[in-house]
Amino acid sequence: MESEAEAELCFPELLNISCRKPASRSRMVLLNILVSSVSVLTVALNLLVIISVSHFRQLHTPTNILLLSLAVSDFLVGLLVLPGQILRKTSCWFLGDLMCSLYKYLAFITISTCIGSMILISAERYVAICDPLHYSIRVTVPRVRLCVFLCWVCSVLYSSVFMKSNLTEHSSCHGQCAIIIDYIVGIVDVVLSFILPITVITVLYLRVFVVAVSQARAMNSHIRTVTLHRSVTVTAKKSELKAARTLGVLVLGFLICFCPYYCVVLAGGSAFYVVYLFYFNSCLNPVIYTLFYPWFREAIKLIVTCKILQPGSSDTNILQRGSVD
Repeated sequence: MESEAEAELCFPELLNISCRKPASRSRMVLLNILVSSVSVLTVALNLLVIISVSHFRQLHTPTNILLLSLAVSDFLVGLLVLPGQILRKTSCWFLGDLMCSLYKYLAFITISTCIGSMILISAERYVAICDPLHYSIRVTVPRVRLCVFLCWVCSVLYSSVFMKSNLTEHSSCHGQCAIIIDYIVGIVDVVLSFILPITVITVLYLRVFVVAVSQARAMNSHIRTVTLHRSVTVTAKKSELKAARTLGVLVLGFLICFCPYYCVVLAGGSAFYVVYLFYFNSCLNPVIYTLFYPWFREAIKLIVTCKILQPGSSDTNILQRGSVD
C-alpha cells in the first residue's frame, strides 16, 4: 500500500511535501492530445496573421493594427499559456516556483491584452459606423499604435498589481502550480476583467448594430438613384458595414468563449474544463479571419508559397488580389 501511495506522488522521495499526480490517466492523455493540437493550430494560424499584417503595407490600417495586437496575444496563448496549462492540470509541475510565477504572470498579461484589444476593436467600429465623417481624423494609424502600446503597458501594470501577492505564494506541496487569489482581489478582477469590459463591448456593439441596420436599409432603398460619385460612397459604406459584421462575429465569439469561465467562477464551481473554452478563443479568431477576409486567404497563399520572400512583395495589392477570389 505504501508503494502505491508513493507511486501517485509527483516526487515520491519527498513524501508528505509532494503533491499527488492527477487521477484518471486515460482521460488526461486524451485531454493532452486535444489541447496540444489546439495549441499548435493557435500558434500556426496567429503567426500567419502576424506575418500578413506586418509584411503587406496595404494592410497597415487602424483596424488591422488592432487585429495584429490581438493576434500577438493569441499567439502567446498558443505558444506558452496552453502548454503551461496542460502541465498544470494534467501532469506534475517540474519547472519550479520561479517558472510557475512567470507562467502565471504571462497568462494574466495575455488575458488582459485580449480583453483590452476587444474593447479597442469595439470602439474603433463604433467610430467608423456611428461617426464616419470624423473617422479619418479621430482614428489614425499613429493614434491606434499608441492605443495598442498603452493597452499592453496597462495590461503589464495591471497584472503586476494583481499578481503581486500571488507571485510570492506557492502551493503547500511540490509538483503543483496553483493560482491563489485573495477574495477581495478576485472580486476586483471580476469587475475589471469581466463586468466592465463586457458592459462596454456590449453597449458599443449594440449601438453599432442599430446604426449599421439603418444604414443598410437606407442604401438598399436609394441604390438605384445614386450618382457615380455617390456609388463610391455607397461602396465605402458597404465595406465598413462588412467590416463591422466580421468584427461583430469576432466579438461574439469572444463573448461565447469568455463568459462561461467567469460565470462558473462567480457561481463557485470548478472551471477545470471551462478554462479551455476561454483559451480556445485564441484559435477561433484567425479562423474567423479566414472565413470572412478574402485578403487573409490570399496572404496565406503568398506566405505558404514563399512569394513574400520576393523583392517588392510587401507592396502587393493584397486587397485587390483577395477580392478576385
